[in-house]
Amino acid sequence: MVTTEKKAIKKEGQKDPKNTDETKKTTKQKVDNKEVPYYKNQKFIVIIGILLMLMAIFLLMAFTSFVLHWNEDNSLIYRGKDSSWWRLITDSNLKSVNVMGKIGLFFSYVFITSWFGIASYLIALYMFLLGVRLTFSVQMPLAKISRYALFFLVWISIVCALTFDTNSYFGFGMGGYVGVYINHFLSGFIGVSGTIIILIFTLLAFSIIEFNFPTSQIGPLKAKWKAHQERRQSRLEAKSLADEQKKADLQRHREQEENAYELEKYAVDEEEENQKWIDLTHDEPRNDADAISTLDNSSQNAENAQEFELEIPDYQNKPMKHDEVEFTVIQHDNKTEETETEEESDDHSESEDEKQHFKIDEPYDPHLDLPNYVFPTSILLKDYENNVPEVSREELDANKKRIVETLNNYSVKIDKIRATIGPTVTLYEIVPSAGTRISRIKSLEDDIALSLAALGIRIIAPIPGKGTVGIEVPNSNPTIVSMRSVLEDDKFQNSKYALPIAIGKTISDETYVTDLAKMPHLLMAGATGQGKSVGLNAIIASLLFKKHPSELKFVMVDPKKVELALFSKIERHYLAKLPDSEEAIITDTKKVVRTLNSMVLEMDNRYELMKDAQVKNIKEYNEKFIARKLNPLHGHRFLPYIVLVVDEFGDLIMTAGKEIEFPIARLAQLARAIGIHLIIATQRPTVNVITGTIKANFPARIAFRVIQKNDSRTILDAGGADQLVGRGDMLLSTGSELIRLQCAFIDTPEIEELSSFIGAQHAYPSAWMLPEMPDEGLEGGSKEMNTEERDPLFEDAARIIVQAQQGSTSLLQRKLKLGYNRAGRLIDQLEAAGIVGPFEGSKAREVKIGSEMALDQFLKDLNGDDLM
Repeated sequence: MVTTEKKAIKKEGQKDPKNTDETKKTTKQKVDNKEVPYYKNQKFIVIIGILLMLMAIFLLMAFTSFVLHWNEDNSLIYRGKDSSWWRLITDSNLKSVNVMGKIGLFFSYVFITSWFGIASYLIALYMFLLGVRLTFSVQMPLAKISRYALFFLVWISIVCALTFDTNSYFGFGMGGYVGVYINHFLSGFIGVSGTIIILIFTLLAFSIIEFNFPTSQIGPLKAKWKAHQERRQSRLEAKSLADEQKKADLQRHREQEENAYELEKYAVDEEEENQKWIDLTHDEPRNDADAISTLDNSSQNAENAQEFELEIPDYQNKPMKHDEVEFTVIQHDNKTEETETEEESDDHSESEDEKQHFKIDEPYDPHLDLPNYVFPTSILLKDYENNVPEVSREELDANKKRIVETLNNYSVKIDKIRATIGPTVTLYEIVPSAGTRISRIKSLEDDIALSLAALGIRIIAPIPGKGTVGIEVPNSNPTIVSMRSVLEDDKFQNSKYALPIAIGKTISDETYVTDLAKMPHLLMAGATGQGKSVGLNAIIASLLFKKHPSELKFVMVDPKKVELALFSKIERHYLAKLPDSEEAIITDTKKVVRTLNSMVLEMDNRYELMKDAQVKNIKEYNEKFIARKLNPLHGHRFLPYIVLVVDEFGDLIMTAGKEIEFPIARLAQLARAIGIHLIIATQRPTVNVITGTIKANFPARIAFRVIQKNDSRTILDAGGADQLVGRGDMLLSTGSELIRLQCAFIDTPEIEELSSFIGAQHAYPSAWMLPEMPDEGLEGGSKEMNTEERDPLFEDAARIIVQAQQGSTSLLQRKLKLGYNRAGRLIDQLEAAGIVGPFEGSKAREVKIGSEMALDQFLKDLNGDDLM
């Protein structure tokens, strides 16, 4: 029908809309080509590139000829007073031995003798690379190559001038005039030994700067390289053993077939021989007893030939283990068949390749997905000079005096007072006299703040575990807590946490390191500009410095579209997204809802895997998988931690409401055991945003400075956040205690440097894919789905599901040997067609068709409707 309509349109003389679109595109391209300047034209660029390559070849040949025949060329150049380059070039009687003629001699003399000596070859090489880049549009780091060429051009020139005699080569040494002059200057100034030291130093300094060599981690890098080499060697040995084992199994399998064939042939030959003996008994006179004995022997041999077992030698007299197979060759009725004895399983139709089990002693290493990945080092971050908190003695004495006077004015006596200096605030601990009521000191908070003329005064009455009263007073000159100083601390470097995060420093100037996996979720709130975004960046950076890309994935939600955009460069290393999503950092509210529901689906799938593996949490599951106790053919895989980072949660609640809150609540309630952790930040800590359901499942909360005391109670269930001084000053509530911290500061250029360092390394082909969610349009049933949109394995998957009467994604993975995403799409298509029911959490989907006959009729009707 479509073709007839097109023909009718052409007959009526109407223009095909596709053709008009193509003509528009071609005309637009022509207009665009006319507007492009000549120096940006691709043809002009290619011509320049070819010219540069030819010039580079010309120089290489001229340089080489000059190096070989420099003595003859120099005699031609230094002829006396009448020597000039113009006469040399124009005088036809003067002949040059240079293969590129007098022009080649001219350029060789200028570059090699007058300038850089033998190092001038780098100029020709640089021109050739530049020509290749322009001609073939090859991507290469031109700026880096330029730096290398310029440095080594001068460095090699000086080394050659220092190493070789001045009058031995090219008339002025192998270093050229530049190398000789610099060498004479340095040698006369600091001597030959000093010149050598300078050359070695400049080479090392250039290498460290250009290659970002982590000098502080030479030892760990050496140990890591040695461990990598050992893992690689053991992996190669295991692979060779597996190959040998596979060849041996194939050889045994062939021997079994040959033995079975020989047995069958032997049985046939023996039967024919017995028949001959019987015929002979009729032809020749024999004793009846002999005939009877012959018949008995022949029948006994025939019975022996009916059943004969031949076992593989490797499996004899060995106990059977899980997923190991024992092969036997059994002959029944002169026919040989291969059978297998193994433990009973529900899947009887698995292929032989799935059933064969090869033992590998080496544990599974997830780091081998990216074996050459290099962890970022603290050298990428800025080192602030003022890292140590400093408070003058005069300031300490003045504050101490005012605190004591204020308390004496209200008849509060104290026995002792001491100060602990922190980066932002100083803690004054006082020991009240006997009989003093703590509530009286707490009520004097505003009066102490007035006497000290400072904001952010907070009284801790009493300090838990100390029996003292604490008064926190902001420093007049607060100290910046750099992210570099926090990450270089031994607490973070030696931490064995599953997800270590270094948030900042405490009042006692100690680095605070905690485990996100034990929190297990984190709620962050505070007014605008008080440090939430910096806090998020500090947490993400901590994890990036500690976890390999195979161990950790981020799902980032950024409604503001600018806060988390800096991490887009690490998409193929650390980020996770939906299969149909173009960008890994989610900004659209509709995609946020789909992503959260997909994470709920991933949570349910992980619980199914843990149920099959008989473990309780992700740590036990991964340990079992690393020990190769879980079969990947049954859907098992190494599970990375997933951290959901949501910025501006309040905006999402305003636009989506319950659609956002429900999956967040489900994840917060159930996801900790399977390695999914949530970090949620908002600048509006109201009860409409931070509901009771969310607060109940977020025991760990961070409060930056807020305006009202009610907001502090909403976040922390306690006051104090309204008394902070801002600029990263925060309170961390872990449920049992309230800790005041100064958040580590990491600036935007540092995030860019970190992301660029990771993004420049070898990565996965794409971001880590979350389970695909079914489109809302497919929920209407099979009539809305076209045959072309179905997977080619749609009917095979339907038959497997109906035969097993179990709507499971993992079943399709095992039977059809598919990845999780494609198996999930097949399940969604089967649901849309009406073959299986909707998703029911941890339960398997309902199969709505009871038999294969009914399925055949259903598929016939379905395909017929699609054709119409």
